[in-house]
Amino acid sequence: MENMIQKRKSKSRQAYKIPALAFGAACVGILGLAGCTPTGVAIGVGATAATAASQERGFQGALQDTETRLDINHLFLQESESLFTDINLQVQEGRVLLTGAVEKPETELTAVRLAWQGVGVREVINEIEVTDESSLGDVARDIWIETELKGTLLVDSGVTSINYSVESVNKTLYLMGIAQNQAELTRVIGHAKDIAYVRRVVSYVRLKDDPARRS
Repeated sequence: MENMIQKRKSKSRQAYKIPALAFGAACVGILGLAGCTPTGVAIGVGATAATAASQERGFQGALQDTETRLDINHLFLQESESLFTDINLQVQEGRVLLTGAVEKPETELTAVRLAWQGVGVREVINEIEVTDESSLGDVARDIWIETELKGTLLVDSGVTSINYSVESVNKTLYLMGIAQNQAELTRVIGHAKDIAYVRRVVSYVRLKDDPARRS
């Protein structure tokens, strides 16, 4: 459990080099690839491409969102290591959700300002909490909440789980993604609210036929 907590705290932080964007994405795990050996990358790229293609945003959309995330992470890291480690990013169709906890309001403003500078950013949603009161127990609980919801969505045949991303911060669940219809979104939010310890569910999920997706 301590290793899981440490991974959550560090977010596997490494310096991203924008000129080597494609290979960097493979190696740092942004795309969830199998490894950085030629064989590992080849297998991972194939699996990732298949996964991305099956999402509503498509392969090209997933690739653009990955580039956006890499660019913002690079900006955060250039600014400060603490900003890079303390702020969580979710990107869907150019919409950037910022979560996490920081000690100073100035840090929150800096994160929002830098996020807007990322390539392909269309919207920045700020859900950063000021004053980090999270203990190791809180972090472990957030990891458990995320795991529970992801597992529930995965086995629910009424939900296309691949189109959703979740983030738990101090027992608040943030949802992003694309719902096939209102009924599916209602199911997802219901699952989130049913998880133990969750005190609040915040949804930034859009419906598949939402005109805003094409604006």
